[in-house]
Amino acid sequence: MEPFPHDRIQLPRNMIENSMFEEEPDVVDLAKEPCLHPLEPDEVEYEPRSSRLLVRGLGENEMDEDEEDYESSAKLLGMSFMNRSTGLRNNAAGYRQSSDGSCSVPSLRTMVVCAIVLVIAVSVIMVIYLLPKCTFTKEGCHKKNHTMELIYPLATNGKRFPWAKTRLPSNVVPLHYDLVLQPNLTTTKFAGSVQITVNVIQVTWNIILHSSGLNITKATLTSAGWNQAKPVAVLEYPIRDQIAVVAPDALLVGQNYTLIIDYLSNLSDTYYGFYKVSYKDEHAEKRWLAATQFEPLAARSAFPCFDEPAFKATFLIKIQRDEQHSTLSNMPKNITIPVAAGIVRDEFSVSLKMSTYLVAFIVANLKNISKETNRTLVSVYAMPQKLGQVEHALDTAVKLLEFYEKYFHIEYPLQKLDLVAIPDFQAGAMEHWGLITFRETTLLYDNKTSSAMDKKLVTAVIAHELAHQWFGNLVTMEWWNDLWLNEGFATFMEYFAMDRTFPELQTDEEFLKLRFKTMLKDSLNASHPISSAVQSSEQIEEMFDALSYIKGASLLLMLKKYIKHDSFQAGIENYLHNHSYGSTRSDDLWDSMNEITNGTLDVKKLMKTWILQKGFPLVTVKRQGKSLHVQQERFLRSVESENWTSDASYLWHIPLSYTTNKCNPFLCPYVYLLDQKSATIELQEEVAWVKFNVDMNGYYVVHYAEDDWNTLIDLLKNNLTALSPKDRAHLINNIFSLVGIGKVPLLKAFHLLDYLVKENHTAPISQALFQVSLIYDLVEKRGMQDLAARVVDRVEKLLRSKIDQQTWTDDGTISQREFRSTVLAFACSHHLGNCSTTATELFKEWKASNGTKSLPTDVMKTVFTTGAKTDDGWEFLLSMYTSSVSEAEKHKMLEALASTEDVRKLIWLMQTSLEGDLIRAQELSHIIATVIQSLPGHLLAWDFVKENWEKLIRKFHLGSFAIQNIVTVSTFQFSTEAHLLEVKTFFESKSEKISQFRCVKEAIETIQLNIKWMERNLATLQQWL
Repeated sequence: MEPFPHDRIQLPRNMIENSMFEEEPDVVDLAKEPCLHPLEPDEVEYEPRSSRLLVRGLGENEMDEDEEDYESSAKLLGMSFMNRSTGLRNNAAGYRQSSDGSCSVPSLRTMVVCAIVLVIAVSVIMVIYLLPKCTFTKEGCHKKNHTMELIYPLATNGKRFPWAKTRLPSNVVPLHYDLVLQPNLTTTKFAGSVQITVNVIQVTWNIILHSSGLNITKATLTSAGWNQAKPVAVLEYPIRDQIAVVAPDALLVGQNYTLIIDYLSNLSDTYYGFYKVSYKDEHAEKRWLAATQFEPLAARSAFPCFDEPAFKATFLIKIQRDEQHSTLSNMPKNITIPVAAGIVRDEFSVSLKMSTYLVAFIVANLKNISKETNRTLVSVYAMPQKLGQVEHALDTAVKLLEFYEKYFHIEYPLQKLDLVAIPDFQAGAMEHWGLITFRETTLLYDNKTSSAMDKKLVTAVIAHELAHQWFGNLVTMEWWNDLWLNEGFATFMEYFAMDRTFPELQTDEEFLKLRFKTMLKDSLNASHPISSAVQSSEQIEEMFDALSYIKGASLLLMLKKYIKHDSFQAGIENYLHNHSYGSTRSDDLWDSMNEITNGTLDVKKLMKTWILQKGFPLVTVKRQGKSLHVQQERFLRSVESENWTSDASYLWHIPLSYTTNKCNPFLCPYVYLLDQKSATIELQEEVAWVKFNVDMNGYYVVHYAEDDWNTLIDLLKNNLTALSPKDRAHLINNIFSLVGIGKVPLLKAFHLLDYLVKENHTAPISQALFQVSLIYDLVEKRGMQDLAARVVDRVEKLLRSKIDQQTWTDDGTISQREFRSTVLAFACSHHLGNCSTTATELFKEWKASNGTKSLPTDVMKTVFTTGAKTDDGWEFLLSMYTSSVSEAEKHKMLEALASTEDVRKLIWLMQTSLEGDLIRAQELSHIIATVIQSLPGHLLAWDFVKENWEKLIRKFHLGSFAIQNIVTVSTFQFSTEAHLLEVKTFFESKSEKISQFRCVKEAIETIQLNIKWMERNLATLQQWL
């Protein structure tokens, strides 16, 4: 292994200038990069042979789905004159140039012709503008009850491409794919042939489908009524990944046709499509495998297809391979046929009807263990040297599969279910029907090195992906605007199933923490409704965020609590039965629920206020005697920008839940539906206190009158068990959230935290540490080390006894073990008590044993992080990282390596991960998130992002979750006007399109909010501490 190159890394300018210690660092000059494509997504190009017409703003988002087969508006406007430009140029000869270079007077004939042309031009313009009921804009002529004419783009061969929309037409639908693939892991290329059986819904001459990066070598079309297959022309429009197959005859309604396309391509070196992965085998030799990741839009890069979720079809997969490899796909393998010397072809069973993004295949050398349940063979695959880490996953998958079948009353419909650990995989996992792929860290569990939190993670991800076998696979959202139907449901079922099947894991508190973090994101103006219109690939990628997953799940939890579990379960069953093997919209779910509530509650009316509006409500409660006055408004962390959206029009139907000191155990919690801006709730008697949003099962923040806040703070100090741990965590979250919008003074929030001396549960302490860490990070990254230290001292006084009580073991319940891990990690990172001393001794013992001594798994990361503070410790940890076969252990080591404050080491880590050899590129986002936690690291990470931006978006794709995460984590601790300007300037210099990405807007808004928070609270913090 090449030693760490201490002397070969150049420090970035921010580090050289020590600008990390300045409140106003210099803004880096940025060269504007050229656009990736000459056309933006809302541009379409029409180009006759000798001239070009560029039309912006076709407004395709506004066009109805059934607007098809329109003639070019170039014809409508008589633009055939453009093809006669040569003749017009010839007429220009009427202007003669004299020998001295001056222009002579044009001839009479020329003047007459020019006058006629001018009159005609003026007449055309007047007709256009005076057309009845027509407004002519750059988008075209808008007529009442008429749609806009389309201007068609050009194919790569210069011919007119016969489709001008992002979405495919519905005049032809796929029924079946017969796909043959021949991947070569030596050359990293593959050949393919696909036969697509289609049915014609409306007469057409063209079949429009998707293809991306495929070299099409041959295409034919056949039908039962034809004697033989007929060659067809294929037009390509790569800007939208579309191809058009031009039929030799009209395709007739009701007829089936078979389209056969042969093509060549390369295995991808990104994480999308049919991509290659290098790995070391058990003999430390470099090997290759090929795997797929098609969601959302990458099936088209492996085979031509109708790559939209609503175009469901059946699939027959055949893969030709070297006989030393093995293959997997969605369905069981039917037969293996010898093809040539050392080459065989595997043929799989015909699949059920499914979307293209769920198709999967793998070519590799994997080992597995299996277990059968209810006529389904469940198998877990991994690298041979890691097969000993799959037993927990197998047992977990079997139990969860049995639970889901009973809960949904629908059997899993396939004969097999494979779970596969992929050595290099960007997502956490992918739910392909019958062939679920995972990161190794989310599937493998090692008894010696995996912690309690590792076990919970593996179980959660398996639960999520198995839920998708029903929500997403059996029933699929019609379009990506309703992605939350897939991901929100899978996330909700993940925690619900774990609570029912593995109650000892105590996952409800984990779900609570995720809801808190999601609301932090959703309170930005840059947020979006969980059901949002999307068209472009980047917009679709951006839908894969915390809102689709966690907010979607949170709304389902709120609905379940409101309509009660039995009705909710019946509604889910109804939805799945009604739409099996079909595609749905959000309204289909609410309609299924309404069939169960049977008029007692309009679920659709209620839930539309939550899925079609961004953000969430702030409920203000004022108690007067037996009356509770409640009022709602949008909770918005406003920067008061010119684009700020007023909350006046926001109205939610909120299922309020509340409890009091006199709450009847049989009726508690009480529920009230607030469907107006304000209302009054009458209690039966006066109460000492009231607490709204019981256990934080609702998706809203609560603010109380000052006296009621004081009462609740006293309650925590004197009788904290009167409220559940989740309610206590909720109060901490709410009061700091209200500080952020100026509703509550900062000192009151810190006074509430004083009760923590009596707190022993993980959820409240974790939330308190999270809120304090946000303040600590802002202050520390401003270079105010003394003030930051005083913030930590304040927390230490509250938690000192708990820190001293912790043992460095794996004893106790899951909750106790997580509590230990959280408290000790905080203590060691801030050098509190004897924490660092104990961790250092454990690391020395582990290092002296050459890594063979067992460490307590729950404190392993803390021990590694402490040991990595020294050069020797860091180097030893890196050597152990490269040789370890435990992904859980490697993950902890990597986080420890990225926690050093040695800037050269940090640069090397990020660069090495981006290269993807010694450290996988899949780890880069996590490395950056760890690097930014230190004072030098937060500027270093931002410099790295700027300097490697083009490489990052080539590897991870614009809009992807990895890019979203990298943009937000590398900037969220900035709190100066200089950094705000620097971030804005950087993204604007790339392109207008990139500057409008949601994650970029979120990053900028967060910096603005940080500046505002510091202006409002810094003086108070300095004075108080």
